Amino acid sequence: MEKRPTLLGTLGAIWGMAGVLALLVSACYRLWPKAVDAFSYPFAWYHWIALVATVVGMAYAEGYKGFQKAFSPRTAARARYLRQYPRIGHIILAPFFCMGYFYATRRRKITSISLTLGIIALIILVYLVPQPWRGIIDAGVVVGLAWGIVSLLVFGLQALLQDDYRFSSEVPDKE
Repeated sequence: MEKRPTLLGTLGAIWGMAGVLALLVSACYRLWPKAVDAFSYPFAWYHWIALVATVVGMAYAEGYKGFQKAFSPRTAARARYLRQYPRIGHIILAPFFCMGYFYATRRRKITSISLTLGIIALIILVYLVPQPWRGIIDAGVVVGLAWGIVSLLVFGLQALLQDDYRFSSEVPDKE
């Protein structure tokens, strides 16, 4: 049986979702100019093939598989859990709570931290790639992030507005 949401829990859930969305929007905003800058370089046929392959590949792998099928429903489920079972520490750190960095199953914490470290390593490596290749990669990432933003908004609204939400919050125990 789910508890009735409180104002504090609702504010925590909104803060958690807004914080995660702000992180994704910020990344998309910062990468967009690099993606657009690639087009100021002459493209050979293989650049166009790489662009199409990267955009389609990232839309599928990052957008659909990563965000729509995994990250977004779970993040929304954790925001829903936070709304129903608010704790002051969880509310203060709500974006990190929603991303599964703490008060999560051991597997979820390891996966969240490992994925974050992997993303940081990829960011550093892509930074070293010259244009137009960097812009081609960034174009794919922007498409994946945009898909993620939309899916997080959809799942977030479903989790917070619907009576039934079928995704797991992956918390260590139910209160």
